[in-house]
Amino acid sequence: MSKELDDLDDLIRMMGDSGEPDYNTIIDNFGLDLEELEVAMENYTPTIDLMFSKSNTDAVTPKYAYDSDSGFDLHSTEEIWIESMDRRLVPTGIHIDIPEGYEIQVRSKSGLALKQGLMVLNSPGTVDQGYTGEIQVIIFNTSKHRINITKGQKIAQAVLCPVVSGKWITLVEKKEINEKDRNANGFGSTGLV
Repeated sequence: MSKELDDLDDLIRMMGDSGEPDYNTIIDNFGLDLEELEVAMENYTPTIDLMFSKSNTDAVTPKYAYDSDSGFDLHSTEEIWIESMDRRLVPTGIHIDIPEGYEIQVRSKSGLALKQGLMVLNSPGTVDQGYTGEIQVIIFNTSKHRINITKGQKIAQAVLCPVVSGKWITLVEKKEINEKDRNANGFGSTGLV
C-alpha cells in the first residue's frame, strides 16, 4: 500500500513552498487510497490487553457497563479507610498494555464524587502507553467523614484516549513565540458570565 522514501530529498520535495506539507503529494508518494483508509478506520477497534497482578487475586475484570460508555470501571482490591481531607493510593490489581497512540485517563466516578466526596486527586490521571505496572488510583476524600472503600468497590473509571506521544514531538527552544489572540490572558480572563 505504501513505499518508503528514498532519502531526505523526497521528504523535502513533499513540502510546499511555505514549508508546510503538501498532503496530495504525500498521499501520492505513499500510494495511499483515502477511501480505503477511511473504511479501515471506521472498522478499527482498539484492543487493550490486560493481566492481573500475580500477588493480587482479588482483581475485578474491568468492563464497560454500557456500549455507549466512554470509560470502564476500576475496582479496589483492598479494603481501605480514607480520613477526611486525606488521600490514599488504591490498587486495582490490573496491568494494561495500551496500544501505541493512546493513553488511559483515570477519572473520578460521578456517583462517588457526589454521594461520598471521593475523587481522583490528579484527575485525570495519565497512564502512558509505555507503563505496564499495576494501575493504582490516588483517591481523595473531600468529605468531613472517614470513608471506607471495600474490596471490589468501583473507585474510578478509565478512558482510552488518542494522544500524540513524545516520539512524534520535537521541543524547540526559542527566544520568542508567536503572539496569538489570547496571549498571556489566563485564569479568569474570560469572566464569569
